[in-house]
Amino acid sequence: MNKIIFTFTIFLILIGFGNYSFAQSVELTFQPVAIIETNQGNIVIEFLREAAPNHVENFIELSRDGFYDGTLFHRIIPGFMIQGGDPNTISGDPNTWGQGGPDETLDAEFNKIKHNRGIVSMARSADPNSAGSQFFIVHRDSHSLDEEYTVFARLVTESSFDTLDKIAAVQTGTNDRPIDPERVKINKITMVDRTDIPDIMDLGIPELTVSSISEFSGSQNQIFESQELGITFSAPVGWLLQQPDGSIIGAPDVAAVGPKIGGINPVISLTIEDTNDKTIEDLIVEKNNVLSEAVYLNKLEIVSQKLIKSNVYQIEAIGNFEVDDLPLKIRFLEVMILSEQKSYTFAYSNTIDNFDNNTLQFQESLDSFRILSQESPIMTSSENESTEEGGGCLIATATYGSEMAPQVQLLREIRDNQLMNTESGSAFMEAFNELYYTFSPTIADMERQSPMFKEVVKLGLTPMLSTLAIMDSAESESEVLGLGLSVIALNLGMYLGVPAIVVIGIKKRN
Repeated sequence: MNKIIFTFTIFLILIGFGNYSFAQSVELTFQPVAIIETNQGNIVIEFLREAAPNHVENFIELSRDGFYDGTLFHRIIPGFMIQGGDPNTISGDPNTWGQGGPDETLDAEFNKIKHNRGIVSMARSADPNSAGSQFFIVHRDSHSLDEEYTVFARLVTESSFDTLDKIAAVQTGTNDRPIDPERVKINKITMVDRTDIPDIMDLGIPELTVSSISEFSGSQNQIFESQELGITFSAPVGWLLQQPDGSIIGAPDVAAVGPKIGGINPVISLTIEDTNDKTIEDLIVEKNNVLSEAVYLNKLEIVSQKLIKSNVYQIEAIGNFEVDDLPLKIRFLEVMILSEQKSYTFAYSNTIDNFDNNTLQFQESLDSFRILSQESPIMTSSENESTEEGGGCLIATATYGSEMAPQVQLLREIRDNQLMNTESGSAFMEAFNELYYTFSPTIADMERQSPMFKEVVKLGLTPMLSTLAIMDSAESESEVLGLGLSVIALNLGMYLGVPAIVVIGIKKRN
């Protein structure tokens, strides 16, 4: 079966700076919708692929093969539904209508979407895994069908609903069959791009059944729990929970998508990654290295960065995008949690104007997050009060993308392979980081704001980066200690001694 490139308008799209990126709610290139041409008018349907991907692909393939051309809506029950798609209705005995289909059948993909008016669902026999080509369109809300049949599409134009009403109104006879079959014939089904339908309606997320909400919190949130991922958290009620398949690079592990407002869906997502023994400081440096390019290209503005707890880091930013040649600003809030050799990154994105509308829901999701192997939640609101803000690593920000980047990478390798393998080296790095991050974030922010200041910092860092490379030859505890003291003395001489001598010389001359 040929794979179709579908859109997932609520999917978190990376902005091109590696895995440590913020998210944007955008629409991908080709978004197929189907035009069902009948003698009563056209019916336009959009697919709900994330709810039933196999049924959607099956319907599209059959349509493109002309399987539905000339078939009838052979069962019509006004106030309930109209059913079609049986090849027996082309030339077969009317008594066999409703019994035909392709050779292959589909396994059920029952989902939580309600059978409201305009929903398109698959017909089947008593066997749940017997769907083939026959489908039905709900004429009036029919919730007795919920979670018993596979919903895979819905009507998306006002004229489609008019056509549905016209077909439902035709005269029927035995077994709800139309008296005049020619009036309810499907002439053909055509696939077009969503943008080709000028009067398409934005219906938002389909209404879900109450049973899709396993339990409620005080704010009526739905609970997501995955034994495979080993986590659980709450998501806003009514938001569509999705687990993009692993074939999509950069996709989050879980995404909760809210109703579209202002052309954008608010999104709360969770991404889980192995850290390979990295510390929270390592992850912060990596993240800032990646974000520095986005800032440099004016695609991202860092609003704030906070070390909330010893293992929790938060970033808030504004991304600059273009949608249909129009500028669009998306605000992001991302919280990275390090636990059990994994990083758990919660992200919330929305337009600047609507960002505050869902920050409370995001905080509730974050507070409810729990690793199943642990007894208590990772976060609580009372702990999220740190004001330790800043822009991250001044060295990484100053040198990103420059000729000095390889030197910085060499220093990271020295730190990991030499310093951190000795007691004196580990003690030194712990003390160094405690001092370094008291001023580094502020300077990194200044570097982003002023390219000239960034060049000055980079020039000032050059001697230090060159001398630190000496540590590459340190292997034993004594060598780390000896060379380390030598490098410190050398840098003190360069950064304090030389300027002092120059100042004294100028004073003497004056």
